Amino acid sequence: MEYKRPDTLKKTPSGFCPGCMHSLATKLIAEAVEEAGQKENSVHIVPVGCATLNLVYWQGDILGAAHGRAPAVATGFKRTNPDRLVFTYQGDGDLAAIGLAEIIGAANRGENFTVVFFNNQTYGMTGGQMAPTTLIGQKTTTTIYGRDPAKEGYPMKMCELLSTLEAPVFIARYALNTPKGCTDAKKGLKKAFDIQMGKGGFCFIELLGNCPTNWHLTPLETLDYMENNTVKYFKPGIFRDKYKDEVK
Repeated sequence: MEYKRPDTLKKTPSGFCPGCMHSLATKLIAEAVEEAGQKENSVHIVPVGCATLNLVYWQGDILGAAHGRAPAVATGFKRTNPDRLVFTYQGDGDLAAIGLAEIIGAANRGENFTVVFFNNQTYGMTGGQMAPTTLIGQKTTTTIYGRDPAKEGYPMKMCELLSTLEAPVFIARYALNTPKGCTDAKKGLKKAFDIQMGKGGFCFIELLGNCPTNWHLTPLETLDYMENNTVKYFKPGIFRDKYKDEVK
């Protein structure tokens, strides 16, 4: 089968930093939307941060939200347009810090939309500050000697946290540093979209990514860093699957 650019992405040169996996994540989302047969029916909701660049790249309906408030916008839109495929695309600073109350509330209510959470352990767009997901010892502009749990606490594991709630139906984490991880991630995204348009329920997909600029590593070096650090702490896997035998 010949590869081609997903129709849901504009033919616009990427503005993401060289080697940034936001580009990869965006492509996987676009492919999953199309494979789910929702190209003309999808609504992409972005807040503030690197995810906002998808306002330039996405070919289709898209809504902007205030920092951390994408789940609230998604809630309102999906409730008033139940037949549309609605998903948010959020970074770790946006979702796990500024928008923590929003994501917990939406998940606890079991809102029928999909959250795609890009976790690169930093505030990518605003200067490389420590995010809730920054690893122990990881250096940022606000933890110049490395994150110290005695001062800054421990990295937040959002999949595990949301899995303590009753309402979510599908929660999974995938790492984008290997071909298999990317293939699994697209399958997980498509399953989440199929669930939303079928039986319904709150779905949360975490994508482990990189940030060459704020990690101060080459794109190739970030792959090794992820393998040796990121995936050891944020272990990929499926944490909740209420429709395991019913939705493939």
